[in-house]
Parts: sequence; C-alpha cells; structure tokens
Amino acid sequence: MESSGTTRRQATRQRLYEAAVTLIAEQGFSATTVDEIAERAGVAKGTVYYNFKSKTELFEELLRHGVGLLTASLRAAAEESEERGGTRVEALDAMIRAGLAFIDRYPAFTQLYVAELWRTNRAWQSTLLVVRQEAVAVVESVLREAVKSGELSEEIDIPLTAAALVGMVLVAALDWQAFQPERSIDEVHSALSLLLHGRVSGR
Repeated sequence: MESSGTTRRQATRQRLYEAAVTLIAEQGFSATTVDEIAERAGVAKGTVYYNFKSKTELFEELLRHGVGLLTASLRAAAEESEERGGTRVEALDAMIRAGLAFIDRYPAFTQLYVAELWRTNRAWQSTLLVVRQEAVAVVESVLREAVKSGELSEEIDIPLTAAALVGMVLVAALDWQAFQPERSIDEVHSALSLLLHGRVSGR
C-alpha cells in the first residue's frame, strides 16, 4: 500500500502539472516562470524544485504523465471492447471515442502536446517522440490484429494508418472545441466513426 507521503507527493505533482499546463498553454513555455507555476498550484517555489530539478524536467514529466493517461485510456477502451466480444474495428471505434473523451477532459494539455509535436530543437523532443510512439503503438497493435483476423486489408500501412487515426482524433477534437463547441461528443464520434468504417464515399 502507498504511504500517505507518497500519496501527498502525487497530489502535489498533479497540482503542479495542472498549473504548468494551463499557464504554458496560455503564454508559452519561455514566458512561464517557476514562480508563476508555484503560485498557480498554491505551493512554495521550493516545492517545485523538490519535485522537479527544473522547469524543463517538469514539462518533460508533464508530457509523460499526460500521454501516459491518454495511452491508458486507449488501451482500456480496446480491452473493454474485446471483453464485450467486439471486433477489432469496433475496438478502434471505441478508442476514437476514448481519445475524444480524453481531449474533452484535458483540452489545455492536448493543445500543448499538438503544438510541441511540430517544434524542433526543444530539450524534450526525444521524450515527446517516445511518448507519442507509446500512444501510437496501442493503435498499431489493434490494427495488426485486425489485419491478421482478416477484418482489414493486408495492404494497409500499419504505422502510417495508426498515426493517421491518432492525428485525426487530435485535430478533429481541437477543431471541435475551438470552432464547433456546440456539438456533442456523440456527433463528433459519429462523424469520425464513418471515416473509420469507410462510409464517406457515397457508395
């Protein structure tokens, strides 16, 4: 069982993640100071340095933490679908919904993650690539099983298709929140589901 000290430290880290992600999404990494993060989290500045060696390390851990949550929710959606006896394509569909639900819950983190993916020469670029690959790998494994079971064509390029599905969910969800917030998650999921099932060609 976890000690109360460990639990307390995790709660503090969670507050620091939330404060950092909001501030960095609002004003950028360079403009955000450790003082501001501490103030927003309601902790002393020393607490930030007790938990993280630097602002860069805090940001790297934030990326790991956030993408770790996303990866876990994608994996859980696929497993639940499988337990219900669903097909692999239904598992992918469940993952699309899980991805949308995650982004709906953590919009600031998602904006930050997508923005950082396209920057280069950042100290955390290698961390970002590792955590991105973890999320994409979950989708790749379900695609691989779908090809093996004959549900999907052997012609598909698994790494590119997995990246395309993850990208579709990220960009569509950000567009939904920024420009079409009146739409429900069901509507957005339904639109992406049609794409997944290849039912947009009119045939």
